[in-house]
Amino acid sequence: MLHLTLRQLQVFEKVADHLNYSRAAEELYLSQPAVSMQIKQLEGNIGLPLFEQMGKKIFLTEAGRELFHYSRNIAQQLAEMEAVFDEMKGLGQGKLTLSVVNTANYFTPQLLAKFCQRHPNINVILHVANRDAVLKQLADNSTDLAIMGQPPDGLDISAESFMDNPLVVIAAPTHPLAKFERIEFAQLARETFLSREKGSGTRSAMERIFAQHQIQPHISMEMETNEAIKQAVQAGMGLGILSLHSIELELETGRLTMLNVEHFPLLRHWFVAHRSNKRLSSAALAFKEFLLTEAHL
Repeated sequence: MLHLTLRQLQVFEKVADHLNYSRAAEELYLSQPAVSMQIKQLEGNIGLPLFEQMGKKIFLTEAGRELFHYSRNIAQQLAEMEAVFDEMKGLGQGKLTLSVVNTANYFTPQLLAKFCQRHPNINVILHVANRDAVLKQLADNSTDLAIMGQPPDGLDISAESFMDNPLVVIAAPTHPLAKFERIEFAQLARETFLSREKGSGTRSAMERIFAQHQIQPHISMEMETNEAIKQAVQAGMGLGILSLHSIELELETGRLTMLNVEHFPLLRHWFVAHRSNKRLSSAALAFKEFLLTEAHL
């Protein structure tokens, strides 16, 4: 029979998250020797090594990967239990962990501000990351809710759309196409594009529309943030395709212009997603209901 403590699992999870004893110690406000001691005790209780060192880096062993999976589930179950007990005590408070893709961060703070005005005792933890990182947080069950574009295939995810997400073609005001009132899609074949990285929702939508018209877009540069694309487009380096939500300020100030291209805007949607089998806390349920009923207004 295993004799493990919750503290040992907490320490192990931090080390496994970072694959670094020093960073884990900093987050836990412990000394590095104290972290190492907890891991050694845990390995002794299990009877298997959890980490292996190669050069200056450490990696999870097969046993470590298995324990990482179970420790995350245990931590999530404990958090859910705490939330249930808080609700039973009528504390009127709770915690919401929310993960959003980079583009959604242009409107999420305004929604959160309105939500928190109504529920001032709810503590919100917001993670902003690219699509791959948000999908990993969903897969790891380390977030309550996620806001993203196209929901993933293959994961056991429940997702509902709550707001339109139009994608538009943008250019510098001095770009030759900016003077055209209407642009045929075929004209884009001659243009240079600045694009998000492969795997992003915006990039996938861009690739689909070009493939439908049997055109291979000329992508001169890939960037991981919308801000980098906007700066490059403003500098005249090419065209971009971004969510209308991410360029409202630049359109108002005249730093960018939206081209009237055939078949654009591409109408996509924003989704609120969570693991299908996840028991949502009252805070998460309240925010989900808030998005579904009021975010589109």
